[in-house]
Amino acid sequence: MKIQVLGTGCAKCKQLTANAEQAVAALGLEAKVEKVEDLREIMKLGVMTTPALVVDGVVKSAGKVLSPDAVRALLGS
Repeated sequence: MKIQVLGTGCAKCKQLTANAEQAVAALGLEAKVEKVEDLREIMKLGVMTTPALVVDGVVKSAGKVLSPDAVRALLGS
């Protein structure tokens, strides 16, 4: 599973990254949370507002900081 957090390094992006890492650990997944800060890469995925959460190339959330529970729900489904 490939998990990416898209954002330019703002506090909200860092929080979403931490929440995603917590969710991965809680679920015991063999996945690494990757931070994407390159605006060209973010635009390629069609994301216009950050932070965004991408799972296996599919944008699951954009423009808000998901709680660890919300990320876990997305990853568990």
